[in-house]
Amino acid sequence: MANRSRRLRKKLRVEEFQELGFDLSFNFPVNTAEETIDAVIDAMIDEVIEPRKLAFAGSGHLAWEGMICTQALGKCTEEDRAAIKGWLDAKGMEAVEVTELFDLWYGEPA
Repeated sequence: MANRSRRLRKKLRVEEFQELGFDLSFNFPVNTAEETIDAVIDAMIDEVIEPRKLAFAGSGHLAWEGMICTQALGKCTEEDRAAIKGWLDAKGMEAVEVTELFDLWYGEPA
């Protein structure tokens, strides 16, 4: 491994500055009401995303997809992946998929 200065490691987002996240996709059951969709997404943010200091960038209607990362410089964990997947499964979401953790800057597996 190259002997890089702290400043260069930060600029390159490597080693202690590496950021890990994961992609997420899920579906609401067919004919889910608009109000229910809004309520579930709001609850996901309030109950899982915010308490874990994560951020969610995504969109959808009945079919959602997006990315999860940390709010500050950092790395998502396997526990974060499991918590979000478990929460969505418990809410009756369909086709819930979370990818393996990957480097947000370089797209490489963690």
